Amino acid sequence: MKHTVEFQPDNITVTVEEGENLLSVAAAAGVYIHAYCGGDGVCGKCRIKVDQGEVYADRASLKQEEWDQGLRLACQAAVKSDLKITVPEKLSDGRKALKRKPKTTRTIAARSLEALTGTWDIDPPVTKLFLELKPPTIEDNISDMQRVMRGFKQARPGESDPSYDHPELIRELPAVLRESDWRVTLLLLHGRGENEPVRIIDVEPGDTTARLYGLAVDIGTTTCSGVLIDLNTGKVIAEASGYNAQIRYGEDVISRIIYAGRAGGLRALQDRVISTINGIIEDICRSVIISPADISYIMAAGNTVMSHLLLGLDPKYIREAPYVPSVSLFPLTKAAGLGIHAHPSVRLFLYPCISSYVGGDIVSGVHACQMAKSEKITLFIDIGTNGEIVVGNRDWMVCTACSAGPAFEGGGIKYGMRASHGAIENFHIHPETYDPMIITIGRIKPSGICGSGLISIVSELLEAKVIDQQGKFNRSLDHPRIREGADGWEYVLAWGQDSLLGEDIVITEVDLDNLLRAKGAMYAGYQTILSSVGLGFNDLDRVILAGNFGAFIDLERAICIGLLPDIDRDRFYYLGNASMLGCQISLTDVKRFRERVQVRQLITNMELSENPEFMTFYMASLFLPHTDMSLFPSVQGKLERE
Repeated sequence: MKHTVEFQPDNITVTVEEGENLLSVAAAAGVYIHAYCGGDGVCGKCRIKVDQGEVYADRASLKQEEWDQGLRLACQAAVKSDLKITVPEKLSDGRKALKRKPKTTRTIAARSLEALTGTWDIDPPVTKLFLELKPPTIEDNISDMQRVMRGFKQARPGESDPSYDHPELIRELPAVLRESDWRVTLLLLHGRGENEPVRIIDVEPGDTTARLYGLAVDIGTTTCSGVLIDLNTGKVIAEASGYNAQIRYGEDVISRIIYAGRAGGLRALQDRVISTINGIIEDICRSVIISPADISYIMAAGNTVMSHLLLGLDPKYIREAPYVPSVSLFPLTKAAGLGIHAHPSVRLFLYPCISSYVGGDIVSGVHACQMAKSEKITLFIDIGTNGEIVVGNRDWMVCTACSAGPAFEGGGIKYGMRASHGAIENFHIHPETYDPMIITIGRIKPSGICGSGLISIVSELLEAKVIDQQGKFNRSLDHPRIREGADGWEYVLAWGQDSLLGEDIVITEVDLDNLLRAKGAMYAGYQTILSSVGLGFNDLDRVILAGNFGAFIDLERAICIGLLPDIDRDRFYYLGNASMLGCQISLTDVKRFRERVQVRQLITNMELSENPEFMTFYMASLFLPHTDMSLFPSVQGKLERE
């Protein structure tokens, strides 16, 4: 159920779901409330007054008389009804109310997914067919396989004879037929083309048509995820994920390529990713009480290096000029042959890659959002350590990859961390007192900064003029949180007594430099690829953000620091885990699956390292938001008004 929440004296009204935390609601609405314990309820600073309506709340550290007056801690209160809230004004030493100015924040509308992906049919690449065959007699003593073929033709008149292509099927067929009293289920695989006959890949005893499951797998460098789909209904019935166990050999693909070159390294990396996938399969099967043998098809996508390592292919030449992968179209592979726990006859399909650093995960995402069917000129972005970019429409597409570095995933940031409990994910700063408002994942004491938090912090510090456009701290500000530390100038986000670590959590100028390089590489990548096809940002009809990072990104703040282009906000769409989504669609609808061929054929790769414009664009991007402020008119206006 949705409710309205009105914040005074800011005069801001938002609509939210019942049960949402009020501190998070305020932060998302741009309303500043003094809070620096992350939402743990221990600092007691986020007092609000409930003027109208009801909240779910704990008394926490409030005195009885405060509670009776309608005061609540925002971090310990949740929306129960329509609300009118007053945020107490902070007073200056002269007891004058300090200025308040709500911040403009904006998430990407939830309209995104259906508008991009369209619909798909329940017509999976594998199906099952139950047959009740007549036992052989002296008068009817054709071979067992001929009997199966005849049963198929009777059940599906008019279809071409199915094929079969592996000796194990023939070897096991006589026993299966007789032990099941000639009642069997065929596991059928659609042909690669629309007019190709189906293939019989297994014959199962009895009627197993109710057990038809497919597994979609996203093989990420850091995290692998799996989604189990009932292919009879098209419904997602279970999900699981886990850290890619290869991480012990290196956190990035380059480290793993190097490790693969050691004696036994390639086999170790392959074993680790397969054990990760098997762990996901076990978790999923346990949750819905099925056997891994009930999984009939696996659709997977990963970057080029992850795909090579899964198949045990040497990735050595991916990192050496001219950056050539071993293969870009991966063969249909038996999952059991790799050691994956599933039906012995199950095929594993890997989305094809484009180049060494634009992999099947991007092809899967572009496929999912139907860029190859749309006349709209689209910029597709996956922000990460290796940022991938695709631009184009149904007539043409160009892709590239740029090394943004790990800043958006917490790497290279003194207190950076992945998006897990305790990570600062949202931040506001008071424009006069420079005190923070901190929201952490899980609303516990802060322990570090994740990617979305980093963008919020830098944007807020810039707007409050705590840092300048070069990412340097304003040395003239006399405030205890702005100081010179062991690594240079820094801002204290949380004092030691208020942090989970028991030490001050800070953001430093070194952190800011690393962020500038990361966002600069991404923005220069957009400019370079657009320039290569004679386009600019204003020519774009859509910008699609893929990846989990995009789910939490604040558009206004990402634009403020120069990570995303300053264009009409309604042109931005969020696709989520696009790699997984493409796998799910292909697993459910064989017609959509076959479209992937057109997608890959349309995409042309461009190497940024070979483009002389990239470095020029990159150097100009090492500024907040950019050296050319005409590219960021809304940010220029905002900074000039402050």
